Amino acid sequence: MAQILYLTRIELEFGASRLLPAECERVGMRRPLVVTDAGVRAAGVLDQALAAFATPPAVFDRTPPNPTEAAVRLAVEQLREMGCDGLIAVGGGSSIDLAKGVALAATHEGPLKRWATIEGGAVDITSKVLPVIAVPTTAGTGSEVARGAILIVDDGRKLGFHNWELCPKAAICDPELTLALPPHLTAATGMDAIAHCIETFLAPALNPPADGIALEGLRRGWQSIERATRDGQDRDARLDMMCASVHGALAFQKGLGAVHSLSHALGGLAPRLHHGTLNAVFLPAVIRFNAEAASVQREGRIARLAQAMGLAVGSADAVANAITALNARLGLPVGLDAMGVAPALDDAIIDRALLDHCHKTNPRLASADDYRALLAASR
Repeated sequence: MAQILYLTRIELEFGASRLLPAECERVGMRRPLVVTDAGVRAAGVLDQALAAFATPPAVFDRTPPNPTEAAVRLAVEQLREMGCDGLIAVGGGSSIDLAKGVALAATHEGPLKRWATIEGGAVDITSKVLPVIAVPTTAGTGSEVARGAILIVDDGRKLGFHNWELCPKAAICDPELTLALPPHLTAATGMDAIAHCIETFLAPALNPPADGIALEGLRRGWQSIERATRDGQDRDARLDMMCASVHGALAFQKGLGAVHSLSHALGGLAPRLHHGTLNAVFLPAVIRFNAEAASVQREGRIARLAQAMGLAVGSADAVANAITALNARLGLPVGLDAMGVAPALDDAIIDRALLDHCHKTNPRLASADDYRALLAASR
């Protein structure tokens, strides 16, 4: 059955952050806790995002690059001490996912893994979840319009949590807040958005609306990521990248695949590695692997990707090579070796990838040997 749900109120325009106090009032949030990270605060972006408040709300600014259950506990403690009744996430996907984790953990008993998708607990998440308003300061993850969160739990696994109760009540998508994003983060988060659009378009589930959204997101992201990386003040490029991020996440409820299975697995083992960068590195090999899938061949999906990317040739090699070349132009690592990922990690990566929630929605069900080959091809 094809199903796609849009439950988030999305405000997408330059200057949209001025609407934040009104959105808090609309959802009944009187004492919000702002979840952000030290970098966003130091750069002045947090003050910019909260400028419309007469009285600045309380702030938790200790979000790690890959959000952890330990950080969730710290934020829950502050939320309870201050009597907060909701959360505003200001930052990239890490801050938004951490805020979702706090909204869940503050209202649901037990360790976080109890509520994880692969543990079967996601279906038990209830409407007690605290409201979250998301204000992205990067253009990549799309968590601001998504029902899921990715968190590293106490046993070291990087797990997904998926329930519509976790979907933010509002997404304030203000490209103004991304103008100062450094080039390397613009590139890495932008490739995350592009990976979402590509991988969800290749996923085998029937969902034509999601496919159309993904292709338009890919078109915008592909045409603008280099401009946004080269000149952060290019407002048209920043708007396109914000759209690509939103499009990718609106569509990826259809499913992702092996790119994300591998990125989640390796990200849990090496939290220092940026998720978007990992997606960029894994994309070429996975595209070549998925080109042989029956659904991909039958529907000419590789050629449709190439068209959205403006490529003259519609083959898997052409698409994969174009992504590899783009990664190089953006200054991203050329492979896992350049990121310091030793082959000794392969067995652990494969074990975790096989259990990841994105594994079964890949167009070709990858075996352990397939994942080993994909890792080798991504070196």
